[in-house]
Amino acid sequence: MLYHFFNYINKHVDFPGSGLFDFISFRAGMAVITSLVITLIFGAKLIDFLHRKQVGESIRDLGLDGQMEKTGTPTMGGVIIIAGIIIPTILFANLNNIYIQLMLIATIWLGLIGFIDDYIKVFKKNKKGLAGKFKVIGQIGVGIIVGVSMYWSESVTIKSKNFNNTEIAISAEGEKENFEFTWEETKSLKTTIPFVKNNEFDYSWLITWISPSLKKYSWIVFIPIIVIIVISVSNGANITDGLDGLATGTSAIIGITLAIFAYLSGNLVFSDYLNILYIPNSSELVIFISSFVGACIGFLWYNSYPAKVFMGDTGSLALGGIIAVFAIAIRKELLIPIFCGVFLIENLSVILQVSYFKFTKRKYGEGRRIFLMSPIHHHYQKKGIHEAKIVARFWIIGILLAVLSIVTLKLR
Repeated sequence: MLYHFFNYINKHVDFPGSGLFDFISFRAGMAVITSLVITLIFGAKLIDFLHRKQVGESIRDLGLDGQMEKTGTPTMGGVIIIAGIIIPTILFANLNNIYIQLMLIATIWLGLIGFIDDYIKVFKKNKKGLAGKFKVIGQIGVGIIVGVSMYWSESVTIKSKNFNNTEIAISAEGEKENFEFTWEETKSLKTTIPFVKNNEFDYSWLITWISPSLKKYSWIVFIPIIVIIVISVSNGANITDGLDGLATGTSAIIGITLAIFAYLSGNLVFSDYLNILYIPNSSELVIFISSFVGACIGFLWYNSYPAKVFMGDTGSLALGGIIAVFAIAIRKELLIPIFCGVFLIENLSVILQVSYFKFTKRKYGEGRRIFLMSPIHHHYQKKGIHEAKIVARFWIIGILLAVLSIVTLKLR
């Protein structure tokens, strides 16, 4: 709203300082500050409110050190994160931007699904919460909205160089090439693929290899892929949220990585220099992801060990979904296994544990385990490593993976 207000003022009135809102860097900085203020101030008030209402976490005894001490800790704190993301975005982002609209829809949609789940657990005293199939249906809904928008919306495009002709001039120093080109804006299903020379992959190929005439049906493979990505990352964040500050801190690290990608992809000069996809209007996403990082860091003030509040599914489902949709919007979804490596490891540990247990039970009549407990962060707890140390080490791994992700911009 402030962006639109000052944009109007700047066009019609000579008001000092109104031009600042034209700069992504200024609005991103304001979004971070506002998000931090909201989460820190609103967070304290919400925690007090949850204490008064006795909205506490019911802990199942798994035999982990310090686990039962967390009983009664307020949950549903994800509301703090959602507020810290949405309010600054509405204030400082261009709400006419298709990417901002998609991010707000994903945030509210998944946050609402998580809130319903937490509400059933806490107020209805049903530990199972919202049935898993309804969560998946909600995630599928977000994936379909994003996939349809990315495929059919005329506002979602990329720009690439269109070489008109090439002149080669020979000088005493050697051969010099002068290229003449124009920037062409097109609809495309191209995305970034790491460690490959041209660094691009077109989803259309998944169906056009059968026949080029099938290109108009590319959505048949594109949308299901988007749905799978949203479900996987959203559930990955949900599984990771098992130790104080683990999901929050990891998400903040991922958010900073995505902010860098969004800024570079939305800047013609940088994208041209790095030879990466230039995505018009995607730089506006820097405002959103700045709010996201600010909200995560602000929430970490209360969620770090020992946690004063848990985010619950309200926060974890939304965080994962936001990361997935954001990565899809800036065409970096194939990098998710790298910068979301912590989520991937957590997911795989559960899949491997369950699969191996079922396999050995069928084969030997007794289920066996790979880990002492899954997800893998509980495995290390069982080994006697303190919770805070496990979280810190996972953060370090997250930082290393984030750096590796950024390196892939030139490592081909």
